[in-house]
Amino acid sequence: MIRWFGRPAVRRWLGDLVSTPFGLAVLACLVLAGWALWSGGLLDGPVARQVRTSSVYAAPGVDLDRAAAERIIGNRRLVVLMMAPGADLRAACQDVGQAAKGTLVLVMSADDDDWDTYGCARYTGDDAKDFGRAVVAETTISRGTDGFVDRPLEALKVVVVNYDRLVRAAIVPDGGRTISPSLPRFLLAGAALVGVVAGATALYVGGRRAGRLAAVRRARRDESADGRSALSAAAAVLAQQIIDLDRRYAQVHRQATRAGKDHKFLRGYRNLTTGYVALLDDLATTDGDEAAVRRLRERVDALGREATTLTDRADRTGR
Repeated sequence: MIRWFGRPAVRRWLGDLVSTPFGLAVLACLVLAGWALWSGGLLDGPVARQVRTSSVYAAPGVDLDRAAAERIIGNRRLVVLMMAPGADLRAACQDVGQAAKGTLVLVMSADDDDWDTYGCARYTGDDAKDFGRAVVAETTISRGTDGFVDRPLEALKVVVVNYDRLVRAAIVPDGGRTISPSLPRFLLAGAALVGVVAGATALYVGGRRAGRLAAVRRARRDESADGRSALSAAAAVLAQQIIDLDRRYAQVHRQATRAGKDHKFLRGYRNLTTGYVALLDDLATTDGDEAAVRRLRERVDALGREATTLTDRADRTGR
């Protein structure tokens, strides 16, 4: 190949090509086409191709309801890979480096009675501060999942709670995940190969149309998602209340064990956590109906009041 490009006739042809505006435009479009094909995922493996448009990947043979898993994760900057037992988790994390850019990636694989996990942060820069936060996020995101090896959806709920705690602690950046669709890049590459003028015209017209349709769809999604967003926020506050009560539960449990009696706070905490687990199941299966969202919000508020009552009771007991 190098000898072919080194021939005098070929060198003269390339020189003539780049000496004209049309030739420069053709070369620029060819370079742009190559970049578009590469960045659009032409060389991606099956895991990376799935992760480009989804927050969840389940390897063949892994029993996971992907639709329910995607609802649990929502629009968080979080990607979870459910790999087959014995898979190379570190290699899987590296494979999605470009496709999952800007997210926190957790690779999970069932290993007998617990999860084999590997985390990698794809949103950090090069400075030492970001590196330290990434290490904390990668080691914390899978905490508490080993009790749900046979229930991957429940394990995902624990992962989401851990992620929300990391966001509130400013360890993981807040905000939703932005997925850049690869189709326009493939269209751009094809248009560049077909011709400069026809390709540029098609891209301009198609881009404006896609932008208008995307804006209309986004407005409709935002209108329908307001109620569910408020419900998710209230559920996150309730989860934090339960997390705060967990340490007090351990203290009261030790005291009640020594005294040989069942403390009212312990019973209330158990009822609260049972109600919260049932609430998570309903949150994952709700279809976004306004009446259903309203009923779930009332349940969240009721559980929040119970959590507040338990907190006050624990404070009075601790004095």
